[in-house]
Amino acid sequence: MDPLTEIRRGVDEILVEKDLVEKLAHDRPLRVKAGFDPTAPDLHLGHTVLINKMRQFQDLGHHVMFLIGDFTGMIGDPTGKNATRKPLTRNDVEENAATYREQIFKILDQDKTQICFNSSWMQSMDAADLIGLAARHTVARMLERDDFQKRYKSGQPIAIHEFLYPLVQGYDSVAMRADVELGGTDQKFNMLVGRQLQEQYGQSPQVVITLPILEGLDGVQKMSKSLDNYIGITEPPEEMFGKLMSISDQLMWRYFDLLSLEHSAEEIRAMRESASAGKANPRDFKVALAKEIVARFHHASAAKHALAEFERRFRHGQMPGEIAEVELEAARGALPLANLLRDAGLTKSTSEALRMIRQGAVRVDGERVEDADLEFRAGSSHVYQVGKRRFARVRLL
Repeated sequence: MDPLTEIRRGVDEILVEKDLVEKLAHDRPLRVKAGFDPTAPDLHLGHTVLINKMRQFQDLGHHVMFLIGDFTGMIGDPTGKNATRKPLTRNDVEENAATYREQIFKILDQDKTQICFNSSWMQSMDAADLIGLAARHTVARMLERDDFQKRYKSGQPIAIHEFLYPLVQGYDSVAMRADVELGGTDQKFNMLVGRQLQEQYGQSPQVVITLPILEGLDGVQKMSKSLDNYIGITEPPEEMFGKLMSISDQLMWRYFDLLSLEHSAEEIRAMRESASAGKANPRDFKVALAKEIVARFHHASAAKHALAEFERRFRHGQMPGEIAEVELEAARGALPLANLLRDAGLTKSTSEALRMIRQGAVRVDGERVEDADLEFRAGSSHVYQVGKRRFARVRLL
């Protein structure tokens, strides 16, 4: 497979592809940048879509720069939000950045990765420098960004410091002399600002490569810890395995496309066709994916043990890929467990549900739940089990 074909896999957009072709033809390692604001202490599988692509560039012989936005993290990027996001403190940023450095080398080659902090160049800027940077972009162009435009039209406040975020992220590309910047589709505007600033500073503009945003376990909203629909890369093997087995068969193929490193696009397509034609059980493919992911972040023996534990919990041949899928409305934003079990048809009444919970006969994603007051939020998706034979995957709307 030629390098360009490999780079295209799983990518949403390459801006501009002809520029990438020209840069690859120069026969020198490209400087590939990807930035992460340390907004939370743990990385999840959604983050790894981007990190996997970074590893791919490493394997192709290019120079990967993992940028920790310790300066931008204190500004707070509102991307995808309809309100100003609360900035982090310096202590928050430093603690989260430390855990990022530990976790990324589960995927990246430590010897081939350059760790950068944008405070290295931003903290040396004085007020005049920052005003000079701001002068390189207009308010009209800034308001082209979708979330800013929506907030402006609806009369919601936009703080001046939020306009600085795309400028600082763009200037990072100047400071790092990036040839390529990788980011989620929600970062497209910011990365194009970097491309524009590089031209103004006399540099060859970077190629912008956007990657899809991975949906969480609910299959609807982006994977996020705040939405409780995530799989953390430091979670125990059994928990990680169980969560992967709880995703729908349809979502499984999306995870294969964006997360698998062991299967080519052609192999994934063949597996999907085989499952659609009824020649193979989708559950077997889901097991293979879960084993691959668990082995990547733990080890092969941990994946084998997680599979054995999962099969022990879901004996009698019933696994999440074969059970009913139910959608329920959480009218007040959350639904008590007892009501959820009743509405999903797993118990005849809330009183029966409460009794089963107290008896330890209820499991959520394979884990016993004994808290009768537990509530589940809208947007969550889990496999619920009552007794030995009653199962349902329930997604709350």
